[in-house]
Amino acid sequence: MARVNQTSTVSEFILLGLSSRPEDQKPLFGLFLTMYLITIMGNLLIILAIHYDPQLQSPMYFFLSCLSFTDICFSTTVVPKMLMNFLSKKKTISYAGCLTQMYFLYAFGNTDSCILAVMAIDRYVAICDPFHYVTTMSHHRCVWLLAFSCSISCFHSLLHILLLNLLNFCDSNVIHHFLCDINPLLKLSCTSTYVNEMVIKTEGLVILVSPFLCISFSYIQILITVIKIPSATGKHKAFSTCSSHLTVVAFFYGSIFYVYLQPLTLYTVKDRVATIIYTVLSSMLNPFIYSLRNKDLKKSLRKLMARRKP
Repeated sequence: MARVNQTSTVSEFILLGLSSRPEDQKPLFGLFLTMYLITIMGNLLIILAIHYDPQLQSPMYFFLSCLSFTDICFSTTVVPKMLMNFLSKKKTISYAGCLTQMYFLYAFGNTDSCILAVMAIDRYVAICDPFHYVTTMSHHRCVWLLAFSCSISCFHSLLHILLLNLLNFCDSNVIHHFLCDINPLLKLSCTSTYVNEMVIKTEGLVILVSPFLCISFSYIQILITVIKIPSATGKHKAFSTCSSHLTVVAFFYGSIFYVYLQPLTLYTVKDRVATIIYTVLSSMLNPFIYSLRNKDLKKSLRKLMARRKP
């Protein structure tokens, strides 16, 4: 383990990554490069398909295109640095670079979370109050909800970065992770992390759990409404509009809760696998989940691909 003088502060961190074995680096590079390219292409296709198809100019698809854009940014915050480290012997990141990566990691990650909550509200209004859907989910209100989601995520991320910047790192500079995350960084601090941990347990918990509670409430109301629909066809149609979103929510929140809803002392290297799920795998699979389960989107994607052919 790399150590520095107790009287000096850390100027850079060493990211151990997913594996320390040299023979694993090139295969991992190929795997994550492929996943990253699929993520970029898949989400770009979703954005373009929604943009060019007049039939997809509804709030649901507006938020889906925003989610795809955020997924591209979210993945870009993590994967390029991973790819560099796979091919580099010196797997370091500067102190400023580490905090910058962490800021955008939480900003885009929480924006993803908030957009998923807003999409659940959209489905709730569409199914439970369809006669007022156009006025309730107006374009102006959709833009406002998106702006609120981005703003609260950025402020949340900035708060934790500022608090982290007050700590001293003067013992070890080795991060047992492939990215800069708050839990492994707090374990490296040689000063008290009490304030940081209290903010994580209060403000951080509210920001993390509130969107999930919003999603849960929305789908409970949707379930109650759908049960009252007399025809089986009507029930199937209502559920089919929500199935893709529910799949993404389960995938995204399952891995996030596993990583962050545990005491700092229990944080281990096993959490790196769960981190890969919500930072890399989720962003890559979202376009497939939404396109495979949505007939209108599949039709729009086919049109887009057809117009791109010479």
